[in-house]
Amino acid sequence: MTRNTSLNTLLASVLLASAMPAFAASNYTIDPSHTHPSFEADHMGLSTWRGLFTKTSGTVALDRAAKTGSIDIVIDANSIDFGMAKMTQHAKSSDMFNVEKFPTIVYKGSAIKFDGDKPVAIDGEMTMLGVTRPLTLTINKFKCIQHPMLKREVCGADASAEFKRTDFGLNFGVPMFSPEVKLAIQVEAIKVD
Repeated sequence: MTRNTSLNTLLASVLLASAMPAFAASNYTIDPSHTHPSFEADHMGLSTWRGLFTKTSGTVALDRAAKTGSIDIVIDANSIDFGMAKMTQHAKSSDMFNVEKFPTIVYKGSAIKFDGDKPVAIDGEMTMLGVTRPLTLTINKFKCIQHPMLKREVCGADASAEFKRTDFGLNFGVPMFSPEVKLAIQVEAIKVD
């Protein structure tokens, strides 16, 4: 092979590669049957109350090559469940989540941070009770697989965060009840073809 042929081959390869799109972000749809945000909150220092939301939807865009991404999660506030009917009904009232006036809780993650090849945190904002505040989620676990039944890529994560509910106007019982809340989100999302 002559030097000119080698250079031409190299140039053609570079031009072909530049004409092809780089790895684009993959889009995923939140699987509502495997996504349940839960939380822990103080009960007068005596015990820790735990609740979860049973209806969640949203999307994830993830570009693992460029180490970027975003996430949009919508939580149906009326799906709150403490496992105790009386407490669940009170939580839905205007004293707390006021689900009639504020039917959704929204998290918009605008920047996914990576450590090497793995996402480790999401910087974003949460809107609850009509108030929007910054909230960073720590990604404690992340994995993608070719799902054996769906025959598509599915990614899953376990994420957590802590915040003060009073920052969002949820002031019921303060100071007798501490305002600190621990949030945990188990999430699975299915790649969009």
